[in-house]
Amino acid sequence: MTQSQGSHRVAHGGYGPAAEPPRAGAVEAPDPYGRYASYGAYGEYGPYDIYETYNGYERHDLHPAYDTAPAPQEAPDAYEAWQPQAPAAQARVPHQTPLVPLRDDLADIPPPPGGRAAARRAARGTAHRRGVVDRRGPAARGGTADGPEARRRLLPQALVVAFLAGGTAAFIAHDKAVRIDVDGEPRTLHTFAGDVGGLLADEDVEIGEHDLVQPAADAELASGDEIVIRYGRPVRLTLDGEHRQVWTTADTVAGALRQFGVRAEGAHLSAARSQRIGRNGIDLDVRTERSVVFVADGREHTVRTNAATVREALDQAGIALHGEDTTSVAPESFPRDGQTVSVLRITGAEKVREVTVPFDTVKKADPTVFKGTETVVQQGHPGVRRLTYEVRTVNGVQQKPKLLGSEIVREPQDRVVHVGTKPMPTGVDGADHLNWDALAQCEAGGRADAVDASGTYGGLYQFDTGTWQGLGGSGRPQDAPAREQTYRAKKLYISRGASPWPVCGRRLHG
Repeated sequence: MTQSQGSHRVAHGGYGPAAEPPRAGAVEAPDPYGRYASYGAYGEYGPYDIYETYNGYERHDLHPAYDTAPAPQEAPDAYEAWQPQAPAAQARVPHQTPLVPLRDDLADIPPPPGGRAAARRAARGTAHRRGVVDRRGPAARGGTADGPEARRRLLPQALVVAFLAGGTAAFIAHDKAVRIDVDGEPRTLHTFAGDVGGLLADEDVEIGEHDLVQPAADAELASGDEIVIRYGRPVRLTLDGEHRQVWTTADTVAGALRQFGVRAEGAHLSAARSQRIGRNGIDLDVRTERSVVFVADGREHTVRTNAATVREALDQAGIALHGEDTTSVAPESFPRDGQTVSVLRITGAEKVREVTVPFDTVKKADPTVFKGTETVVQQGHPGVRRLTYEVRTVNGVQQKPKLLGSEIVREPQDRVVHVGTKPMPTGVDGADHLNWDALAQCEAGGRADAVDASGTYGGLYQFDTGTWQGLGGSGRPQDAPAREQTYRAKKLYISRGASPWPVCGRRLHG
């Protein structure tokens, strides 16, 4: 007989499913649960309640005849001979060793829904229906307080204690001690979460898109794990003159520069490297060290600088600008790494030049002058304009002059011309029949604008100016139309005959 079978038999007083009747003179093995026989009262549950609960668990496993069979008589002497007497001072059941169910087929029976109270009520009702509840004392039922009947009542208590011990073990198995470090502040806590995300949700830790969590949120948790959380911080960074906003999980300026990959050696920083960065971020101006080449006065000067402007880098190189000197790039621009900047030595002077301003010709209608006749009333005179230029030399080479100013020194005078509007007469009585074309050919070769070598006579008929104007003409005769010149010649012939033309006058009659 196995130990389990022997224990099972003892617990049921030798009666139960698959149990053998006791043999005469047989001595059972010591009952491992006998030490609980003197436990006494069972607390709030009572000995009958626990026994009824046990019967509720066992009902379907018992032999069908067990429900109606009368209780067998106990054989106390067979057990009292070896039953150890518990000390009178023993009042509590030790919990160090879990109690094991006596029947193998009870180990996997789950507790009924509703907890222990529901189990007690269900067992009590079953027991009453089956008629197995006996409110009499141990002696009245034919047994002693520490006999097999008492040991049978102890079995449900052992099952309850084992169930509670198993739940405690499961509770301890799921509890994990983990270390969490939030922005450099570590602490140790206990959690039942299965992964990092569950732990963060339990601790109300919100994670943004710029925050760092190691290990990842879906990583499983085990006791002893360490979770590191670094919150993202905005950095409004100006790096070598370029503005941008970036994010960092570092809490110091030095850490942020390492994350950005910015070489801080020799750089100018607007904040100390050890300065802490709060959750609201920081404004950070960084100028890294650069190499700049200056070409001045025929020589090259190479400097390493973290200057903010070309002018500041020039000062660091020991190069001074005088007067109008400047550089090939704007002196206030940002110097770039590897940039070559030329220094321009500039000298300048002003020069003044006067130019002629042409006059305009103004024509006016004159009804006293025959049509086709223009008379110059006022001669035109040009004006004078003064121009001021800047002439510069850059590194000894003269540049294109630059106009600085312009002013009128003398205003020009317009030329005024009167244009005749009076109708020209068709002829002169007493002279129209003469050969005026022959006279014109002889005097001027038939040219209306002809002038003699002395400049005294002009026109077709070689009038002098006094005679012309005395005949009503204006201006000079050579400026008048040919028709007017013939008209004036006819008038002269009427008053003086052919004498004004002593050589060619005979042609009038030819």
